[in-house]
Amino acid sequence: MKTLTTAQTVVSMLELNGINTLFCLPGVQNDPFFDALYDRTNAIRPIHARHEQACAYMALGYAMATGGPSAYVVVPGPGFLNTTAALSTAYAVNAPVLALTGQIQQSMIGRNVGLLHELPDQLAIMRGLTKWADRINSPGEAPGLVNEAFRRLQSGRRRPVALECAMDTWARKAPVVLPQVPAKADPCPVDEEAVERAAKLLASAERPMIVVGGGAQDAGHEVLQVAERLEAPVVISRMGQGVIDGRHRLSVTALGGYQFWSEADVVLAVGTRLQQQQMSWGLPAGLKVIRIDIDGEELDRQRKPEIGIIGDAAATLKLLAERLGKHNAKLNGRAEAVAKVKDAAVKRVRETLAPQLSYLDAIRSALPENGILVDELTQMGYAARLAYPTYRPRTFLSPGYQGTLGWGYATSLGAKVAKPDTPVVSISGDGGFLFTAMEMSTAAQNNIGVVAVVFSDGAFGNVKRIQQQAFNNRTIASDLHNPDFVKLGESFGIASERANSPAELGKAISRGLARGGPMLIDCPVGPMPDPWSLIFQQQRRN
Repeated sequence: MKTLTTAQTVVSMLELNGINTLFCLPGVQNDPFFDALYDRTNAIRPIHARHEQACAYMALGYAMATGGPSAYVVVPGPGFLNTTAALSTAYAVNAPVLALTGQIQQSMIGRNVGLLHELPDQLAIMRGLTKWADRINSPGEAPGLVNEAFRRLQSGRRRPVALECAMDTWARKAPVVLPQVPAKADPCPVDEEAVERAAKLLASAERPMIVVGGGAQDAGHEVLQVAERLEAPVVISRMGQGVIDGRHRLSVTALGGYQFWSEADVVLAVGTRLQQQQMSWGLPAGLKVIRIDIDGEELDRQRKPEIGIIGDAAATLKLLAERLGKHNAKLNGRAEAVAKVKDAAVKRVRETLAPQLSYLDAIRSALPENGILVDELTQMGYAARLAYPTYRPRTFLSPGYQGTLGWGYATSLGAKVAKPDTPVVSISGDGGFLFTAMEMSTAAQNNIGVVAVVFSDGAFGNVKRIQQQAFNNRTIASDLHNPDFVKLGESFGIASERANSPAELGKAISRGLARGGPMLIDCPVGPMPDPWSLIFQQQRRN
């Protein structure tokens, strides 16, 4: 037992649970916390941003790149509210992010007296954006609450959690018992009976297919074991990119998978909401769906599957592959058909989105196989969802259904901090990039070697094209006045240059990766072809 402040206790518990980097922006409500952190900077590196949104985005990038917990700390009220776009994105993409915030004086919480940074109910907002949130009221509560936060971060569906602590509680001292071991995830046993039923159904299927999402990111080997035993195409959702190598003979993008869906008799869905398929492609009465998901609520959110299995994807698929062998699951000889569908899908994308693909090809050629691409709400990002070849898990980071404009650059900084030896490229439009462009200061100060590519067309290009096409060219609030991005990057002390073609872009990225420090590349482009006819394809089989 030690006599510690709440702040010292929380810092000790962060260290115990493996947090070695803390993305932060200090302020008066958290002064005692940062004083406690000062003594532990040999174990926990503070990286302070220029805006609270970047603290949370960097923590998000860190968690997405590693699959493990990350943390950020900001002041309450507007400081916390500035992080909520990132927090909601972490919720959407199942990222284990701990949001740690201050509070006003403990005795004043909820009294609406108008203190600095006071909110009517900050904890309620936290609980609406996370899987769990609580308040630390004393030093003695801190060890249990922090460990509870990390238990929840690692158990079941990995989503963000939050803790708040009043400014006077941070400095309060008391005898504290510090645990000797970090929090552990709850056990998740394999449902052997359900796996046996799934194996029998898949073994009897004539036209099986597999759909994988972000929940399968750590189960690529097991996915392939099942897929190769069945000779089943593996349809990769946006969040599932990298689960298996995109060059594998059975790997199919969503565009190609759309065709297989129309003829499948049994679908195995792993770690995916199956939202596009169930809501856009349609589910006929005869199609049997097997779902594997760590979140039991997800299994029948839209429609009850033939077989629903709650469990870890890797462990469940490993047993499924074994059981398929016992049932003598036959190969269906579909590799040739998969190749034809893949070729047709690639041809269609290249014919429709040739300008975007020429730039994506240059990026892919410059990035090594383990390189991380962080996409954005930009013309290149939309095309990347359909056609960017991803070879390894957690190397294509996307904001999922939140569609968080402006997330990309700051998120890429967090990914690079998490993976300092892995090349990281961020792609943004000129609209989204300026959301967090001031974080070039953070990149320069901490030598975070992200190569940031800004595709500048002087507009919110997607918005403007829709206005032109759907609203008789009545464009409004979609044109942009931009700085000289090269001069802007140089003013932060970042290597910057302009690329006027895909070839120049590829060479610039290669130079940036070889240099090792942060880099900004301005890539002027014109209007791009519309990707939405490919992204929002519809088919109703009902």
